[in-house]
Amino acid sequence: MPTIASFDRTRIAYQELGEGRPVVLLHGFMGLGSQWITSGHADLLASHGFRVILPDLRGHGASDRPHHPDLYPPDALADDILALVAELGLDDYDLGGYSLGGRVTLRMLVRGARPRRAVIAGQGLDALDGTTSRTGSLRRNLTAIVQLEELDPGAQQLASWLTQLDADPYALLHVLDTHVATPRSAVGQIDVPTMVVVGDGDDSHSSAVDLAAALPSSHYVRVPGDHWTTFTGPDFGAVVLEWLSKPFDAR
Repeated sequence: MPTIASFDRTRIAYQELGEGRPVVLLHGFMGLGSQWITSGHADLLASHGFRVILPDLRGHGASDRPHHPDLYPPDALADDILALVAELGLDDYDLGGYSLGGRVTLRMLVRGARPRRAVIAGQGLDALDGTTSRTGSLRRNLTAIVQLEELDPGAQQLASWLTQLDADPYALLHVLDTHVATPRSAVGQIDVPTMVVVGDGDDSHSSAVDLAAALPSSHYVRVPGDHWTTFTGPDFGAVVLEWLSKPFDAR
């Protein structure tokens, strides 16, 4: 996989498929850019004239996964993808992300990224918060794993996922420290047409409708599935394709 040197020289890996209009798609916590391929969404977009760019976020996959906390400053993930956009010379592109990737997309928009269209998926209004109702349990379980403590059922399940994904619990703990809060006033200044997508069974992100309401130029969509099956199901890819294929002035 090719890499770029981010703002602090951390290497960010990415892969591409297809030719045409660039779209940068970001994965979720513990995930990989390649999950957009295994789900079928990347191939769907590529077959409809998109150049699909799939980075591995800092601390994930083939990107650098350092263990020093100083290499996870606030907003590092957004800064990394802004650096990727600049390095690839993308001045007319689309942007989207699922779960953590949706949070990073929001931070990029607040920080001044101006894609033609954006997708924030698998996120609710607490994407604006520095921590969410899920952060504490993630931190607690990851800490138990790295400190080799006895694991409760939740931590055991997380440890199993980490093994399956070849994920690094030390790096992921630090990724949690990169989250920053987003003022509601800043969200109200985003003028990029943004689709907010959530699964109809994704109870932990049911406030997605409120997130959409906070965005001045938004389109809210619910598709079948819980937090995981929404991403892996075909309906999600179909609505992303439909949204990104709309004419520029269509809402």
